[in-house]
Amino acid sequence: MRLSPVFVALLSGLLAADLGLARSVAPRVADSPAAVTGTRKTSLLKNVAGLPPVPSAAQVAATSLNTDDIQGDILVGMHKQKQLFYFFAINDPATFKTHLASDIAPVVASVTQLSNVATQPLVALNIAFSNTGLLALGVTDNLGDSLFANGQAKDATSFKESTSSWVPQFAGTGIHGVIILASDTTDLIDQQVASIESTFGSSISKLYSLSASIRPGNEAGHEMFGFLDGIAQPAINGFNTPLPGQNIVDAGVIITGATNDPITRPSWAVGGSFLAFRQLEQLVPEFNKYLLDNAPAGSGSLQARADLLGARMVGRWKSGAPIDLTPTADDPALGADAQRNNNFTYSHAGFDLGSDQSHCPFSAHIRKTRPRADLGGSLTPPNLSAGANSIMRSGIPYGPEVTSAESASNTTTQERGLAFVAYQAQLSQGFHFLQQTWADNANFPPGKTPATVGLDPIIGQNNGQPRVVNGLLPSNSSASLSIPQFVVSHGGEYFFSPPISAIGGRLSA
Repeated sequence: MRLSPVFVALLSGLLAADLGLARSVAPRVADSPAAVTGTRKTSLLKNVAGLPPVPSAAQVAATSLNTDDIQGDILVGMHKQKQLFYFFAINDPATFKTHLASDIAPVVASVTQLSNVATQPLVALNIAFSNTGLLALGVTDNLGDSLFANGQAKDATSFKESTSSWVPQFAGTGIHGVIILASDTTDLIDQQVASIESTFGSSISKLYSLSASIRPGNEAGHEMFGFLDGIAQPAINGFNTPLPGQNIVDAGVIITGATNDPITRPSWAVGGSFLAFRQLEQLVPEFNKYLLDNAPAGSGSLQARADLLGARMVGRWKSGAPIDLTPTADDPALGADAQRNNNFTYSHAGFDLGSDQSHCPFSAHIRKTRPRADLGGSLTPPNLSAGANSIMRSGIPYGPEVTSAESASNTTTQERGLAFVAYQAQLSQGFHFLQQTWADNANFPPGKTPATVGLDPIIGQNNGQPRVVNGLLPSNSSASLSIPQFVVSHGGEYFFSPPISAIGGRLSA
């Protein structure tokens, strides 16, 4: 039987859709001097039990978002294995723009490419620019974000921190851009760096770089204090398949110019996102010693009671299990179950939402940064309050594991921490808002008894001084603790991660 051309075309389309290939994928340009070429056999991304999964090819094929034009890191989340942040200055704009268009734009990894192992590059390359970087390229369009225009250093006082502890290169506006490289081996990333530096030559200068890596073995997906990180990522309406309890937001909360982004953007900037980068050192031995020294009274070993205090500070046990659902003991099976570990609102029948801290302290880090029923809305999951203040986190730990000598002395001698990356369509509603209005606000969440909650015990900033935090001791919720700064900011910058079409278009013109 001879099949009609129409039927063959229809069948081919259905098969392509089933394989996640219905959307066109820009080919990786093998002859680009900036490309590290080869065939990938395994994913450069890693799914971790308990975290929202990597977006699938089927999700990408079904969405109305132009995922061919959105840089991959924006929507992939916290799934990279090895990463390098390469901060640069532009010395020769004309030469830089020539190579940006001909050599870099063709190899920038999109969301579409990263969703399918068959189309993943050996090294995923993304690029973003500071406001001074755009100005160096002659791009003066107003992107509609004053925090981005001013730079993060000017924002430091808003976070109650001094730039004296910052990496010097972050303490001004000299960084023009960041190239973000991700792979599964350091060797491949090193090859990519060599290719980039050879391609751009003297048209750029490397100002600073930070290498980062997923933690080894069972600690994969956990940040340096040991807690599973990234569970409460938002789901983008029409893109992600929401997990129980996950906040569902319109694409315009994360992607500029997308659905319900309230700001008018230049046409070339539609499909981008603002990137907040922060280098956050974590004083792990000192943190662990503090937990032991201040472990709440009660039954159980000293270590078990110290773990309880740490869980109440974070709002989750190290496994990722939320203390709101299991307030007295860890439940690793719950922590590893993405269908259950985010499905709560802080509301419990028979308990007053305004005064009950027996399940979760008002000051706990995850409650400060996603208050759920504390800001109204449904008392049963999902609670979709404050969706406009959501961010898409895409960070990764950096630095070595704690040594036995550091543990024995309770003293950090080698820097380690979190390369914090957050994407949002408005910095003033995303990262900046979460840090200043919620984490650093002693009276947030509102309407509580006692009214003074204290600062976020993990990321709250107080000009380097100890933070007073209430409600952490389960037997006495009115007691306060003085908590030193165990997360030390070394600064960062605000960038715009443009749509891929703009990299070879408006930014290279």
